[in-house]
Amino acid sequence: MESVLVISEEKDVFRIFQSSLTPRYITVHVSDIPSALTTIQKRRYDFVFIDFEILAGPKKSNTYKEIIQPFWDLYPTLEIVVMCSPENLREAIKVIKAGANTYLTYPIDPEELMLIIKNIQEFKIIESELYYLREQFWQIEAQELIKTESSAMQIVFDKIRAVAPTKSTVLLIGETGTGKGVLAHLIHRHSSRWNSRFISVHCGAIPDTLLESELFGHEKGSFTGADRRKLGKFEIANGGTIFLDEIGTITPSAQIKLLQILQDKTFQRVGGEENLEADVRIIAATNTDLKSMVEDGQFRKDLYYRLNIFPIELPTLKERTDDIPHLTKIILDRMNRLHNKGIHGVHPHVMVAFKRYTWPGNIRELENLLERAYILESSSVLGTESFPAEIFESKKAPSSTAPASMSPLAKARRMTVEEFERHYLEGLLRNHRGKIKDSAETAGITTRQLHKLMKKYGIKKEIFKAAA
Repeated sequence: MESVLVISEEKDVFRIFQSSLTPRYITVHVSDIPSALTTIQKRRYDFVFIDFEILAGPKKSNTYKEIIQPFWDLYPTLEIVVMCSPENLREAIKVIKAGANTYLTYPIDPEELMLIIKNIQEFKIIESELYYLREQFWQIEAQELIKTESSAMQIVFDKIRAVAPTKSTVLLIGETGTGKGVLAHLIHRHSSRWNSRFISVHCGAIPDTLLESELFGHEKGSFTGADRRKLGKFEIANGGTIFLDEIGTITPSAQIKLLQILQDKTFQRVGGEENLEADVRIIAATNTDLKSMVEDGQFRKDLYYRLNIFPIELPTLKERTDDIPHLTKIILDRMNRLHNKGIHGVHPHVMVAFKRYTWPGNIRELENLLERAYILESSSVLGTESFPAEIFESKKAPSSTAPASMSPLAKARRMTVEEFERHYLEGLLRNHRGKIKDSAETAGITTRQLHKLMKKYGIKKEIFKAAA
C-alpha cells in the first residue's frame, strides 16, 4: 500500500486527502518541514504534498532546491507535489524547476488529486520500462563489445555503465588507438540522449585558424571568406552529445569558449554577439597528459577541472592481451559482413605472436593488420604469411645479466634497479590488493613516494583491486 504525507497548516486540506485516498493509501498529516523530515525518517513515503506557503517561509535565506533537497537525501525517489493558490502559481513553477514533480491548486478537487497521483504512477512505470529496455539494449547490442578478460577493462565498462545515464562530462584518457571513439559512442547510446545526434570532432585534424568556426560557427562577414553564416558543431549537436577527440590540441581562445559552454551552457558564433544556448553533453578524449600541460601553461587549469569531472583511463592493448582473441573475432566478423569472404579465425601461431607483440598502435593497429591480412588471405584462416614479419619477431625481456655485458656500469645498474622496483611494486600491490596505505607501510616509504613510483612505472592500483 502506497503512502502520502501532507504538509499543511490547514486540517481541512488533510480531510480532503483522507476522504479522497482512503482506504487505498495511507495518509499522514504534519504542519511543518522539520516534522515532515522526522516522520519520513521513521518510514518511507511515496508522495509528499506540501503547501507553498510553508516552502516559502525559509526561502529568504535558501533556494527552493536547498529546501526540498533534505527530502531526497532521505528517499531519492520521493515524489513532491506543491499545493498553491492560483496567485502563487508563477512562484510555484520555480519549485518545479528545482525538482518538484508538479503542482496542485486550491481549492483541492478530489478528482484532480487522484489524476495527479495516477499520472505520476504511470510515469514511474514508463520510466522503469525505459530503464529495463536500456539494460536490455546494453546486453543485446553491446554484449560482444563489453566482453573482456581484462580486470582493468572491466573497471572501464563499470564506469561507463555508471556515468552513461547521467549528464556529467566525461574525459577519456588513453593512448592513440585504444578505442576512445568507440567508448564515447557507447556512452551516448546508453544515455538519455541516445535518440539525438552524436557529433564527433577530431580537434587535432582541424587547422587552428578554422577550429573555432568548426566548433562554434561564424557569422557572415566575420572574417575573409565568411560569405554566409555557418552553424558550428555545438549547434548541430544541440540536444545530443559532442565528442571532442584530442582535446589537448585546441587553441587558447577555443579553450575560453569551451569553458563558457561548460560553465554557463552558452556560446557565441565567431563574429557574433548573440548568446546561444548549448544543450549538449560533452565527452572529451586525450592521448596526452592534460595535467602536465596545465603545469606547463599549455592548457587552462579551470577548463581541465571542468573536463575532468569523470575521468576514465583506458588500458593499452599490451595491458589487455587476454582480450586479443575476442577483439580479433569482433573485427573478423565485421569484415565478413562487409566482404563475405568467410574467414573466421587466425592460425594458432599468429595468435601466439599477437600476445607477444607490443602493439604500439593498440587496437587500431590490430584492426589494420587484420584488414591487410584479410585482403591477402585466400583460405578460411588468416595464416602467418599474411602478416608482416615483425609480428613474429620475439622480443625477449632483458635478462639481469644482459645490461652488464652490453651497457656501461652506471646504465646497467640503473636498468637492473628499475626492473627490480617494477616487479617489487607489482608484487607488493598484489599482496595488499591495491591498498596504497598498507603497501607503503610494508615498503617502508610514504604514500606519496609510492604514488610517484607507480606513476614512473605506469602501475595502476585498480588492476590489483579488481584482481582481488
